[in-house]
Amino acid sequence: MKKIYFAMLALVLVMGSTSWVWAGNLRTDGSTTVLPIAQKAAEAYMKEHPDVTISVSGGGSGNGIKAIIDGTTDIANSSRFIKNEEVKQAVEKGSYPVPFAVAYDCIVPVVHPSNTVNNLTMDQLKAIYKGEIDNWKAVGGPDLKIVVISRDTSSGTYEVWEEKVMKKERVSPAALLQASSGAVAQAIASNKFAIGYLGIGYLNDKVKAVTVNNIAGTAETTLNGTFPISRPLFMFTRGWPSGDALNFINFVLNPQKGQKLVKEAGFVPLY
Repeated sequence: MKKIYFAMLALVLVMGSTSWVWAGNLRTDGSTTVLPIAQKAAEAYMKEHPDVTISVSGGGSGNGIKAIIDGTTDIANSSRFIKNEEVKQAVEKGSYPVPFAVAYDCIVPVVHPSNTVNNLTMDQLKAIYKGEIDNWKAVGGPDLKIVVISRDTSSGTYEVWEEKVMKKERVSPAALLQASSGAVAQAIASNKFAIGYLGIGYLNDKVKAVTVNNIAGTAETTLNGTFPISRPLFMFTRGWPSGDALNFINFVLNPQKGQKLVKEAGFVPLY
């Protein structure tokens, strides 16, 4: 899979060496995880190209991919890969979504800074999110009821969590669902009973990152695959990109431009 991604990256960069004379408006939509990368890249790109306006919004990976299928956005940001049924829907509507891996990420369990729990196993995380473990005392923490916070089902982060942690089993219906990564971070920071999960770029000093199987979620453990909840982040275009969409994708993939912004946003660059 990685060979396919990087072959596509090489091809788009070769195509991008051609001089393009396009300008106008560009729309991006989708993942709130990818949102900080998209925002930084859009701001920097518009500074270089003042004749181009880029709108950036984040309604979840599923909504972004739906928008690319329907043709209501130019670029869909997604923290998961497109599903087979989504590709089928796109083809039926006369397009084929093209994926570009733009960064790497890991999903880190987080708790309130006052919580004494420092590590959880994958099995413990699954049991907590199924509702089988409902007190922090059971995993070496304080005698407090666990408040489970999760992303909503339109989130790519939720779907990766469901696949890698839950092993396709559903999160407990008692979980409090949040519509964005920022909302999860705020909820954890204000609730000493809570547990949630965030992309590495959303970690801050108001939440406490928990190691998984005694492995910390870092750039190094993400790239070498030792952190068990890692993933690539994507931008999808509606067919092979051209004009501003192509130039913007090239900008994001450029090691000296967009990839520096990926690191500034707290995520893991491709190179």
